[in-house]
Parts: sequence; C-alpha cells; structure tokens
Amino acid sequence: MKNTPGGHGGKGEPVRWPALVLCIVAGFMTLLDVSIVNIAVPSMTRGLGMSSAEVSWVIAGYTLAFGLTLIPAGRLGDMYGRRRMFLIGLSLFTATAVLCGVAPNATVLIIGRVLRGFSAGLLAPQAIALLQQMYEGPRRGKAFGYYGATVGTSVAVGPLLGGVILRVFGTADGWRFVFYLSVPVLLAALAFAFPSLPPDVKGGARRRLDLTGALLLGLGVCAVMLPLVQQTGARAHPQYWLFAVAVGLLALFVLWERRLEKRGGQPLVTPSLLRIRSYLVGTMIAATFYAGFTGIFLVLTIFLQQGLRYTALQAALSTLIFTVASSCCAIVSGRVVHRVGRRVVVLRTALATVGLSAVALVVSVWDGADLALVLAAPLLVAGCGCGMVISANQTLTLREITRDTAGLAAGFYETGQRIGTGLGTTLASAAFFGSLASEPTDYPGAAGLGLAIAATLVGLAFVIGLVDTLRSRRAAATSTDARIAA
Repeated sequence: MKNTPGGHGGKGEPVRWPALVLCIVAGFMTLLDVSIVNIAVPSMTRGLGMSSAEVSWVIAGYTLAFGLTLIPAGRLGDMYGRRRMFLIGLSLFTATAVLCGVAPNATVLIIGRVLRGFSAGLLAPQAIALLQQMYEGPRRGKAFGYYGATVGTSVAVGPLLGGVILRVFGTADGWRFVFYLSVPVLLAALAFAFPSLPPDVKGGARRRLDLTGALLLGLGVCAVMLPLVQQTGARAHPQYWLFAVAVGLLALFVLWERRLEKRGGQPLVTPSLLRIRSYLVGTMIAATFYAGFTGIFLVLTIFLQQGLRYTALQAALSTLIFTVASSCCAIVSGRVVHRVGRRVVVLRTALATVGLSAVALVVSVWDGADLALVLAAPLLVAGCGCGMVISANQTLTLREITRDTAGLAAGFYETGQRIGTGLGTTLASAAFFGSLASEPTDYPGAAGLGLAIAATLVGLAFVIGLVDTLRSRRAAATSTDARIAA
C-alpha cells in the first residue's frame, strides 16, 4: 500500500498508532457515558432533588441527541474533513463534561447531557471513518478488533467504574466526579489529536449539506428513539404511536433522497450505499445484535442489586468476566476475520445466543448461594461470542465502503446500533418489570424472562447472518454451474 498523507501507509510509520489510540479513546468515552451515568442516577437524584421525569431526560437526552447526530455528522466529516470534525467533537465533549459536573440544578444537567450527546454523535463516526481511512486489508481488521474491544468494555465497565467512583467520593456528590474524572483523559486526547491525526485532504468541489434530508431523517429517528429511551419501569408508558409517525417521516426521507439524487444533488444518505449487500446485512446484524447484547446489563444489574441485595460494585464485579472475555475475543476476531469471513459472525452469534440463554436459565432456576460464581461460566461463553461478533461484523460491514463515504457509512451503522440498543433495552426491561408487576417477589423469574428476550434478539442476528451466508453459497454454486455448462 502506498504512503498517503498523514503517514497511514507502509510499515512502521510512527504516526499511525497514536491516531489509532485516539480513535479508541473517543469510541470508549462516548459509549462509556451511556452506561456509567445509569449507576450514578440515585446519587444525582438525591443531590439535585430531581423528579422521575427529570431523571428520565438526563438519561434519554444524551441517547436521543447521540442518535440524531450520527448520520449528519458522518456526512459533515466526509465533506469538510474528519480530522476537523473529530477535533470539534472532542472539544465539545470535554466542555460538556465540565458543564454536567458543575450543574447546580436538574435543568442545567439536562441541557449539559443533551449537548454532550450532540458532541458524542459528532465525534463517534469520525473515529470509525478515520480507521477506515488509515488502514486496509488485514490491518484494518486488527484496528477494528482493538476498537471493537473498547465497545464491549465500555458498555460493561461503566457500572464497575461508576461504583468505584461513588464509593471513593461518596453518594452525595460522587456523581459529579463521574464527569470530572473524564476531563483529564479528554484534555490529553485533545493535546495529542492535532499532531497525530492524518490531515484532511484539501481540494475538490465544496458540497452543501442536505438540510431538508437531515431534518426529515432527524425527526424520523427521533420518533423511533423517543419511545425507546423513555423512562423504563413498571409505570412507564412509552408513546409507541410515534412509530407510525416515524414510518411516514422516513418514507418521505427516502423519496426526497431519491429525488435529490436524480436532480444531480448531493443526498444526505446516498441510496447506492444501501444497495451494497455486505453493508446492509452487516448493519442489520449490528442493530439486532446490540439489541440483545446491551439489554442484558440493565436486567442483570437491577436483579443483582434489588433482587439479591448486591451493592453496585458487587453487581458490576459479578459481570466482569463477560467484559474481559468480550474484550480479548474482539482483538482475536479482528485478526482472523479476513481469513474466515462472514462465518466468524454466524458462528459467534450462535455462541453468544447459547451463552445468554444459559445465563437466563441459571438466573431463573438457581436458588442456592453464590449465584455470581455459578453465572461465571455462561457469562464467559456469552462474552467470548459477543466479543468475536462486534469487531468482525464491523470490519466486514465496512469492507466495500469507499473512503469518500466512510463517515456517512459509519454514522448510519452506529445509528442502527443506537436504535437497536434502545429497542433491546426497552423490550428486556418491559418484560422484567411487567413480570414483577404481577409477581412482585419473583425476581429470578422476571430476570430470566428479560434475559431470554435479550438472547432471542441475539439469536435473530444469527438468523440474519446464516441466511445471508447460505444465500451467498447458493449464488456461488449457481455461478459455478453456469460456467461449467457454458
């Protein structure tokens, strides 16, 4: 591979590994903020005297803004430079950490969380697009392997890290340090980002952002995500009628994008992107897989703390083996995905489904002591399966994406992940709390049902991958037969 600006070609170049570390840090911090804040909610509620509605918006505001920003931010990176957008996003993410930490009341905290979500949505697709830009072939698989390891780690380590922070700094104002302690890391990342990231390529026609498309898509995604991120609980009443509104808005968005492309304009989402089979299938697998993968943590955390009276730290330590297994296997998966292909995704989604099903079964039937020890084996299996899927699927999904559209593709891919996360969390928690509403003391049965929903969603990702693999084999066999006959 030829050397290109920024030193991202050839062997042994000194600038590529710092850029890789920066992208990993960016991905880790944006996703960590989703999980770590959840465990600090009781501390925030007491410290600021928040109502249940305000607590809901502290959590939902970040998730909504994150999901709404991803696709436009990816397109902006393609148009105006990923390095520039990365620096802007990282600067805003740092500033909003301070704003959230010093918040004197719930209103300021909610505003800070919404702005933090926007900055995370601006930052996240640039990190993936930069990896796509800097690496090719097996090296790209290795890079996404390291990046994928951070995803599994950030989702699972948030409760553990949050529990440690609250224990050290106390429950009164400990939640503020959840935000404060990220500032030194982010400032260090900013200091290294400017000299380390590959420079943006100058030249080419300046294009305008499709504002009409961005508005239609933003409203459509908002209508999908709002019911999914509303407060979960026995008394929650998500507005599912918004799904019908979302269908109408997204249909208008598709019609507008096609019309704009026919007129020679620059659509927000190029329709040809979704005609790339590997990309479309991979995005579907990511959405369904994340729906199950992230749903298990909410159910397990509540079950262990409320049902078994574990502390927040004990509950987080109980799932630590999942985190370690997921991270290690993600790195391994990135190294072998180019040799194995889609099969690694299919086989590992099957392994993850088996592991999560075993977790659901054990939680439902085990009535002895030391449940955390009994869960170690199925959590290890599930963690290995999940870690192997995350990085491999991301590598395969973006394999046929050109560098010109890498930001847009990354934004669309991550939007699928965010919607899947919201859907999975909603379904698993609805099953859990619904079961508790009818049997208030049956925590094992409720948790088993919620975890079974999560396992089913991961199983759906397995079915999608299996169908695509069988279809590819059938098409290859037909092509071979045709050549022989000719």
